[in-house]
Amino acid sequence: MEFLNSLLDPFALIDLGIADIADGVKRWAIANRSMIQPIKDVLNTGIVSVDHAFNAVPPLLMLLIIVLIAWQLASARVAITVGVALTVLGLLSPHAWGLAMTTLAIVVAAVIVCFLIGLPLGTLAGKSDRFEAVLRPLLDLMQTIPAFVYLVPVVMLIGIGNVAGVIVTVIFALPPLVRLTSLGIRGVNPSVVEAARAFGASPKQVLFKVELPLAMPTIMAGVNQTIMMALSMVVIASMISVGGLGNEVLRAMGRLDAGKAIVGGLGIVILAIVLDRITQGIGQSGRARGHRRWFEVGPIGLISAPFRKA
Repeated sequence: MEFLNSLLDPFALIDLGIADIADGVKRWAIANRSMIQPIKDVLNTGIVSVDHAFNAVPPLLMLLIIVLIAWQLASARVAITVGVALTVLGLLSPHAWGLAMTTLAIVVAAVIVCFLIGLPLGTLAGKSDRFEAVLRPLLDLMQTIPAFVYLVPVVMLIGIGNVAGVIVTVIFALPPLVRLTSLGIRGVNPSVVEAARAFGASPKQVLFKVELPLAMPTIMAGVNQTIMMALSMVVIASMISVGGLGNEVLRAMGRLDAGKAIVGGLGIVILAIVLDRITQGIGQSGRARGHRRWFEVGPIGLISAPFRKA
């Protein structure tokens, strides 16, 4: 009978020891945390600097700066939308603006790290089928593992705080940028690349002057998706003491405070709208911009117009 039960339920007799391995990794991480501390200090310095810079600027001046950036990178219509959205954000509550700037600092730090990692990986994947085949299962794993699962190993290695939140956000938000960068590079017309090579362009020139510019709309779509996924992590990351609007939502949920939860949630939504509109504007093609150069549009174009006419 026992033999029959073992045949019907062989998994009860098999133990791969995954839990023991995980516990061993945890003990190693705790014993060697000093090795990771310098990296944590560098990341923490960058995040704190950006956070202090955003919060040090008076709200009205910061709003004006973001509106001008939106006008320059996107269009006047987007700038108006951004200005209205940020005004509503500031009016949500007396503390909403400061919390939003902290959240924006964390998202900006995470997106910069994603860009520095994702653009080279996506470019390599776009140029090498073998590398893309190796990278694809890893990206699938990163996208399918529940977001909460990322918290445990990161907290074991780094501890709690904004640095751990940025690392968790990077892991969660990186795959779209890598995939869409690869897609953009592969989508470049081969005849254009061949023409560049025929005129004597080096591989480096082909990459930076032909392939990346032509793939930029697709790459910016990846950046847009990365930003949206980073914002979706702010509430989850607040469980490991990450500040900002996500922490406000988490604390409000713990106290069943519907008002603060709605304020924090609306703040995150407004930030998502602002960043989405700006990144979509950056990803516009040259035709959509009327084939004008960057210094011929937006506030810079307005200021430089008299000098160009002269």
